[in-house]
Amino acid sequence: MSTVSAPYGVLLTAAQLAEKIADINSADSYDCSVFAFLSEVSPKLQQSFIDEMGVSKDAVAEVARKFSDVAGYKLPLAI
Repeated sequence: MSTVSAPYGVLLTAAQLAEKIADINSADSYDCSVFAFLSEVSPKLQQSFIDEMGVSKDAVAEVARKFSDVAGYKLPLAI
């Protein structure tokens, strides 16, 4: 959680992050905490978090694809 919160001064709970990573509006608004999760957290930890929190893998993949388009490189979950 510190990887996605501390650098940007955003305090998120695990539940809030889980909601954000599956919400396409996070990509549309360039949410920095979601991008940090998708780009700075290891893919193994990303998958563990998604599984633990019961987040839709398809929804996260859609958000990751939109962020990949903006970033100019493929993020691990952008399948």
